[in-house]
Amino acid sequence: MTDEPTPEPFDEAEYRRRQRSRANLMALLLGGLAILFFFITIAKMGILK
Repeated sequence: MTDEPTPEPFDEAEYRRRQRSRANLMALLLGGLAILFFFITIAKMGILK
């Protein structure tokens, strides 16, 4: 028989920390994309020359 390693216990605090970190990253990326679209729209309208 093979000795299988025992799985580490589930750490809910660490899971929540990673989840919050991913959510913050996604919020920053979406906000940056919205700002980029805003400036592209302004440039196409010819307001910024």
